[in-house]
Amino acid sequence: MTHPIPPEAFLAAYPERMQAIAERLRTLVRQTVPDVLERVRPGWRLIGYDLPVGRTSVFFAYVAPESKHVHLGFHVGTLMADPEGLMLGAHLQLKKVRYLTFRPGKPISEATLIGLIREAARVATLSRRDRLSLELDRAWGPGRA
Repeated sequence: MTHPIPPEAFLAAYPERMQAIAERLRTLVRQTVPDVLERVRPGWRLIGYDLPVGRTSVFFAYVAPESKHVHLGFHVGTLMADPEGLMLGAHLQLKKVRYLTFRPGKPISEATLIGLIREAARVATLSRRDRLSLELDRAWGPGRA
């Protein structure tokens, strides 16, 4: 049986500046969605966040440190409202993931991130039918029949 890796131990392998960014992002996710389940996913090299839904949970966000930056990503990012157009990852055409990238010295706008984290949680917990409806709306766009 493998034991879970504490996020702090996982982050210890990264430069201190990246650790600080990752810790700030972790705090924002946990404060914004208090019932979130946090766990290191070593195979993916990230800290993943799940929301309890009934008897199961749904993966909705992650913090992924790298040597020069840290990503805050959203598993269903393509379905999220992004009014400021901040999320990256549109080139990942077959994936629904979208993310933000943070580097040392780049401020973290907490209000914006809290809005995106809440939106990610909302979209992740939609029913399959509601998600499909969102996907179709995004694919066809307004006014197309």
